[in-house]
Amino acid sequence: MASSPCGNSNFDSGLEIKTRSVEQTLIPLVSQITTLINHKDKPKKSERTLVAIHRVGQAVSVAVGRFVAVGEAIATENQELKDEMGQACFEARRAGDAIAQLTDVGSALPSQTDGRVTVFSDRTGMVKAARLLLSSVTKVLVLADRIVIKQIITSRNKVLVTLDHLERVSTFQEFVQIFSQFGNEMVEFAHLTGDRQNDLKDEKKKARMAAARAVLEKCTMMLLTASKTCLRHPDCESARINKDAVFHRMRCALEQVIEIVTEARSCGENKILPASIYNGIKDFKSSVECLRENLYSLSPQGMGSQLEALVERTEDFTDSAYTSHEQRQAILGLCQLARQDTQQLVHAWVEAQSVHAKEATEDMEVAILKTCQSVSDLRRELHKVAVVRASDLLKVHGEQLPLRALKAAGAEGNLEAVAEYSHTLTEQKEQLVETCRLLCHVSGTEPLEITCIHAEETFHVIGPQIISAAQTLALHPSSKIAKENLEVFCEAWESQLCDMALLLREINDVFEGRRGDKRPYLSLPRPGKHSANLKTAKAVKLDAEEQTSMAKLGLELRLLSSDVDTEVEKWEEQEHDIVRQSQSLASMAYNMHLFTRGEGLLKTTLDLFHQAEVLSEEGLQLCSSLRTFSTQLVDEEKTVVMTEMEKLVALCQQLQMGAKTPVQGKTATFQKVDSSIQTTRGILTVVLSLLPLCNKLNRKYKSERSSLGSPQDWRERQDASTPVKEEGALNGKNSNGFSVKSLEQHMAGLNLLESK
Repeated sequence: MASSPCGNSNFDSGLEIKTRSVEQTLIPLVSQITTLINHKDKPKKSERTLVAIHRVGQAVSVAVGRFVAVGEAIATENQELKDEMGQACFEARRAGDAIAQLTDVGSALPSQTDGRVTVFSDRTGMVKAARLLLSSVTKVLVLADRIVIKQIITSRNKVLVTLDHLERVSTFQEFVQIFSQFGNEMVEFAHLTGDRQNDLKDEKKKARMAAARAVLEKCTMMLLTASKTCLRHPDCESARINKDAVFHRMRCALEQVIEIVTEARSCGENKILPASIYNGIKDFKSSVECLRENLYSLSPQGMGSQLEALVERTEDFTDSAYTSHEQRQAILGLCQLARQDTQQLVHAWVEAQSVHAKEATEDMEVAILKTCQSVSDLRRELHKVAVVRASDLLKVHGEQLPLRALKAAGAEGNLEAVAEYSHTLTEQKEQLVETCRLLCHVSGTEPLEITCIHAEETFHVIGPQIISAAQTLALHPSSKIAKENLEVFCEAWESQLCDMALLLREINDVFEGRRGDKRPYLSLPRPGKHSANLKTAKAVKLDAEEQTSMAKLGLELRLLSSDVDTEVEKWEEQEHDIVRQSQSLASMAYNMHLFTRGEGLLKTTLDLFHQAEVLSEEGLQLCSSLRTFSTQLVDEEKTVVMTEMEKLVALCQQLQMGAKTPVQGKTATFQKVDSSIQTTRGILTVVLSLLPLCNKLNRKYKSERSSLGSPQDWRERQDASTPVKEEGALNGKNSNGFSVKSLEQHMAGLNLLESK
């Protein structure tokens, strides 16, 4: 954290804004101030404009006054921030008052020439006040953000203390009591860290936070059954190994969360991502293309070394025992082609330098294009190999044969069979670990690389844990808790396979240029609230065990919403009512998925039920659009669409009635949550069957209509489609949730105006 900016009028650039909530809180203020400064450059104002400027200035002053009151309340509740926060609030209030004075109509002097008035006689005062205001307000927000971090650290410390107690318990009664407390603390920690994860601007940190939270989520249920098994069989070595591994993994994940939120430079933060082939190809192509502008940007030897380092990384593919002969030959052939094209480029490059050329020659341009094409072909081949390998493995492992066999052998007390199937599972684990490593090479973004590494580590850890749990069951085949423990670890394995399927889809989306960014969720309290308001009255929240049982249903919602998004992208008419309403349903279902993970905006069951009610209304709107759409269809086509639509109507009405039905008690609430999510799953399933059918029919009838229209009509339709896409971009679609210029652009504008 930089020193306080409050002692001078210069904006403190050392205050780095790391969360979306701080940034989005500042954006309206920056926008208003920019408006005032832009008007400053035009000395002549009409009375109407002058009044508008006066209103903006007064609005800024009033808003700052309210904001400062919140900051002062935070300072009162958090003594360690009192001095810094008090000084920042003082400077913010002073700057707000200065802006109000500079925009006061009474301070404007009438002009002698044309009856207009001149505003802002102090040409530098407004810029100084604006910069001081932004600096001090940013400082207040960043200090308030420290409280969020403090809450996460406090919550983590409580979890760690309880975790230590859990590890040392010796009786079931004591364990049940402490685990109940632990579950409540983990739910609180999950909500705090989920908000923080969604609020982070840095995508790498967000991905690392997601990985750590996924570990904690899955380990909570493992910890329960592994500890109970150890208590039931205290002399069993495999049970102790199983339990110790869970506790160790949870502590590592808790530590990683704190490293991220506090930006501690520990070994975890300094860990460098393994060099991926995707990044190697991107850097190599960048170096090659830079030669167009600067023939002397690097040496021929440097380019050759860069390519060889890239080719060396492909050995993860070619050296793999699971890569087919044909795939290996294709990769080696493309590597050789890249070498040849690079050598031709170097030859043309040296010739150009020998004649002191100032820019790339025609021969160089051709060689640059060929070299870039050859490495792009190499990337495409590697992507295909990794994706096909992963897809095939997911199909094979989807049957879960080794897991079933291990469960059966353990239940029979057959240690020899457990050893045999453990060997099979270990082979599968090695295949999955290696495949995750290959996917990391072609993932395309650093957040996806982090997710690949997390998947690799998860398979590497859970495999041996399943084996130790199976060994424990084989030693105690009549033990119900040992059987339950093995089941939990097998479910964690299956869950990771589902996550890998989603990861594979996201990697393909990046490769094909499709990236559907989810709307951001903000964790910083809005102006008008302060830290005391974070402790609001609680509606019903799911405890750790209930969240675990909901996780599978939630995962299905996530898969279905992703499938709906994929089908929607296939439509040519992205503004079609069916498309928009289906996207809305998928987005709301995704929110419900986040709820099952303790993330997102839906914090309590009341939030979930309200979301279910809104989703049902949107589903009925989709039914109305489908009914309108069906009027253009012939009898057979219409019957198919209407049959599916009637299913959708029934499910939406069922969801609506269920969401509105009041319930009392924890068990009834949990059943209502389960019913809401199951019905939502049914709705998405029907939507998923309707989308490709309606898309096909829509294209068919659109083609028939267009064949009857004139070329002029077609051109008009094409022209009319362009602004719609632009408007979507302006409304914030595919723009990370921002519908105005970024904060950095606003600040650059302020700096530019000051220099005029």
